Amino acid sequence: MLTNIPNLLTLSRIASIPLLVGVFYIGAPLGNWLGLGILIFAGATDFFDGYIARAMQQQSLLGKFLDPIADKLLVASLILMLVAFDRIPGIAVLPAVVILCRELLVSGLREFLAGAQVSLPVSRLAQYKTTLQMVMLGFLLFGSAGPMFGPFSTTDIGVAGLWIAAMLTLVTGYDYLQAGLRHVDEMDKEASLKLEKMPSKTKKTKSVI
Repeated sequence: MLTNIPNLLTLSRIASIPLLVGVFYIGAPLGNWLGLGILIFAGATDFFDGYIARAMQQQSLLGKFLDPIADKLLVASLILMLVAFDRIPGIAVLPAVVILCRELLVSGLREFLAGAQVSLPVSRLAQYKTTLQMVMLGFLLFGSAGPMFGPFSTTDIGVAGLWIAAMLTLVTGYDYLQAGLRHVDEMDKEASLKLEKMPSKTKKTKSVI
């Protein structure tokens, strides 16, 4: 149900996106602190919606549908705003592009396979990747308002983590693509077998149509 606690937490994560976008228009350091607080809240809901769903046996198809969508919307919105406000500097835009392309690829696969009533579950490595993305995007969101870590700034750490997250993104994206293509191949074989079993007259009629 839409109103159970795990789904409400997931919906609150989606609702936090406009707030996260809005803080970019608030000056530093207040905007940075507010943005970090909203991101921490969103990350907490990402953990607790799954935990509560399992603990209270409230897992649902709607929750499985909404959870990855909420993650993708949050990550994509944050990356676009970070790029727009020059908080992802220079060549570090490349791993951001890789992450966005992977999200589009996986979303397309999920949509196609959902039409065939085939699920594409989230892997454990993909969950680690999402967590790392959130943490590193948090560093980039904090940006110049953050403290120094020895010779490295908050932005330096965020950029380095973004490259690592992009590499994990490529690995998990390839895994999802393989799984999706395997399902597609199986569907093609099933369709071919059904066509072969059809009477020859039916085949001719269908070919004329």
